[in-house]
Amino acid sequence: MKSATPPDWHMPKRITSAHTFEMRFTSSPRGARLARRLVSHRLHEWGHPYDGTLNETVTLIAAELAANAVRHGRVPGRDFHLRLVETPYGVRLEVSDTRTERLPTHRPPGDPAADESGRGLLLVEALAARWGVEPRSPGKCVWAEVRRSPATEG
Repeated sequence: MKSATPPDWHMPKRITSAHTFEMRFTSSPRGARLARRLVSHRLHEWGHPYDGTLNETVTLIAAELAANAVRHGRVPGRDFHLRLVETPYGVRLEVSDTRTERLPTHRPPGDPAADESGRGLLLVEALAARWGVEPRSPGKCVWAEVRRSPATEG
């Protein structure tokens, strides 16, 4: 007699991605601009039109994280890496650079330190469902997630 419950029912199922895009870019304004454009293009190819909210939101976040990788994470001779993953729940964007000593921080709106720098991360925080920084060898990975919702699908 066969069991009605599979033997692995208690094991969490791994979320598989529908689409993935990864690429290295030169750590320059031109590289950041190309990263932003390719993110928008990939999302459009995956069924999220250029003028759709999800595409515009993720592209804006990509522009900010790529610009930060160039401006604050640049190490001469080293590129930055971008990874875009679409899952059934939304889109995750990761931008990695090789600089370890300059970590972005969460700053509340109105923080005087945010007047000089960090304003772009306030934008990321407002647009993303969540974001963070993870150590990487060498360097760090700054990531942001945008969830699918009626607001982002329109």
